[in-house]
Amino acid sequence: MSSAGFRQAFRVAALALALVGLPAMAQETRTRAEYTVTMGGTHIANVTITLTDNSRQYALALDAKIAGLAQLVAHGSARANSTGISAADGLRSAKFDLLTRAQGEEFTSSITYADGSVATFQVAPPIVNNIDRVAIERKHLASATDMMAPFVLKGAALDRSLCDKQMPIFTGVERFNLSLKYVKDDTATSKRTGYQGPLVLCSVHYTPISGHYLNNEITSYLARNERILVWFAPLKKPGYFIPYRSLITTEAGDLSVVLTELTE
Repeated sequence: MSSAGFRQAFRVAALALALVGLPAMAQETRTRAEYTVTMGGTHIANVTITLTDNSRQYALALDAKIAGLAQLVAHGSARANSTGISAADGLRSAKFDLLTRAQGEEFTSSITYADGSVATFQVAPPIVNNIDRVAIERKHLASATDMMAPFVLKGAALDRSLCDKQMPIFTGVERFNLSLKYVKDDTATSKRTGYQGPLVLCSVHYTPISGHYLNNEITSYLARNERILVWFAPLKKPGYFIPYRSLITTEAGDLSVVLTELTE
């Protein structure tokens, strides 16, 4: 796989990983979740997500590494941290940092948020602007959060209302919306996963807003993709729900992220 090809695959994987952010709890807690990433049934990466929360502030960390047979053709990793306020209605991001390494290249993104809007952001190396890139305007950042914090699902029950979500996400490079819609109730039965029991399945629609390139194949593919899915499962703490699995259909096969171990 070429460096450019790996970066495109990593971008699709980043969207899948964005669908497995963990929620804050209403009391001091530490939660650790392990996810396995597969592409077309082949193991390609491992993801660890940890959360600390004291009911006032939270710290959320993600560590992802290329694994399995994928290591034969590429090497890469990603680390992300989201911190902010733990509110009754979810996580309110104040700061987000991302570091990715792929084929010897590094990329960093650092963002601060205030009152639900982007306050500052910086990326390195800088993104090249040309006539094909949709300009990021201040109005696009007036309502935005990071790619991990919005996946805080709190509700009275594991039901279709959990899928009634609009997520305005800014990564430092792109601003896009994720719109969730209820599909059906489901059940996790595999003993090889970190949870067995009832689930709610939501479809996800990706809408690019700005920062993307008009002729980019990945952007176009994601925007028209009708099979981006995320399953949510309850935590032991009543009223809190986390992603159990996310799935994106790609031309190379299904990209799947599955919860394999959960420590509460």
